[in-house]
Amino acid sequence: MNLLEAIYNALRLPELRNKLLFTAFLLIVFRFFANITIPNANQQALQQLFNSQALLGLLDLFSGGGLSTFSVVAMGVNPYINASIIMQLMTVVSERINDIYKNQGELGRRRFNRWVRYLTVALAAGQAYGLTVLFQNITPAILPADLDWFARLSIIVILTSGTVMLMWFGELITEFGIGNGISLVIFAGIIGRGPRTIISTIQSHGGGGLAGYLPFIVFGVIALVVTAFIIEVQQAVRKIPIQSAQRVVGGSRTIQARQSFLPLRVNTAGVIPIIFAISIMFFPTIIANYFAAAPTDTWYYKAAQWVRGNFQPDGPNLSMTIIYNSLYFLFVFGFTYFYTAITFDVNDVANSLRRYSSFIPGIRPGRPTAEYLGAVLNRVTFAGAIFLGLVTVVLPIATSRVTGISHQQMYLGGTAILIVVGVALDTMKQLETQLIMRQYRGFIR
Repeated sequence: MNLLEAIYNALRLPELRNKLLFTAFLLIVFRFFANITIPNANQQALQQLFNSQALLGLLDLFSGGGLSTFSVVAMGVNPYINASIIMQLMTVVSERINDIYKNQGELGRRRFNRWVRYLTVALAAGQAYGLTVLFQNITPAILPADLDWFARLSIIVILTSGTVMLMWFGELITEFGIGNGISLVIFAGIIGRGPRTIISTIQSHGGGGLAGYLPFIVFGVIALVVTAFIIEVQQAVRKIPIQSAQRVVGGSRTIQARQSFLPLRVNTAGVIPIIFAISIMFFPTIIANYFAAAPTDTWYYKAAQWVRGNFQPDGPNLSMTIIYNSLYFLFVFGFTYFYTAITFDVNDVANSLRRYSSFIPGIRPGRPTAEYLGAVLNRVTFAGAIFLGLVTVVLPIATSRVTGISHQQMYLGGTAILIVVGVALDTMKQLETQLIMRQYRGFIR
């Protein structure tokens, strides 16, 4: 009853109700555009391609199923996510960009976000051109090989506009709705395409009484256990005690000493390392697909065919399957450390603590504090990196072996559950904050 009462209280508030309805409206519009396909696309050939390439399913996951139908939002928010990651990396490489992002306040943030949007358009146009050429040259062809320049340009403009529209939807939801807009767009895509995929998978494997549905029962139990595990890890933090000294502000106002803590999340990086790893692991397959229409007697055609047939998470070549999944795990593990180091600068945190007359009991301010935070963060990040690697690499393989459901049909894989759980928890917390501000009971006690 607490959950139902909280939802009822949220809907009773006009301001909060308008935010919820606005968010729902934009997500429904997004799902509408996800079902509008590009003209002249061969859907049968497209489905055959996705059934043979498990990695394309991961990219399709972030587009909400738009890529598997080659809709106007086929690229989803992938270019925006990549542009955001690139610009965050630039804050480490360029002192000028770092100064604009961190030291110029709201004006600097707006300038930084404007650069992200420009880079999103450039990346979206490049990716749209690559998809158009790829779908023309692949066998069987998805787009007609005799497209003129105007038809190709039209497809590129449509796909780029779809990404820009979703980026705009995400920013509108963040500003006027509830939750993080970009995350909710991905969340809506995963949830929206779920029922159709699950029903088709059950129909293709069902039959034979209870024994025919036993794999799906086992799969459901595994999904529930994994969801509970992900919730625990996503909520887990390492609390570092912080002691604030008594200080005088403004010559007359005295702030008393108090105790608090600095929370270090186990999974600070979220799903960003997975996106990094997917991009790198998919690169050889992208190159191989470009040579699909090459002469069959050339060495690069044979090499491309070998890559397409063997460089897979669960391919026919056992040794390559082991190598592939090992590389995937190592990339996820390494990028977790890399992205955590970028987003959580221990030197900045140590300087902020000293600036506000705060310290960690038993640790001297300044450099010793930064070294202590770095040591604790490394240990916490190790657990988070192992967690992401298990969820994205080991879990799908183990579930496929236990249930007999292939990677291509395993819709609710570890990455999807991780995204759904993370976005749902974040949205619930924001809604809880809105309710607490208005003195209503929230979702979490």
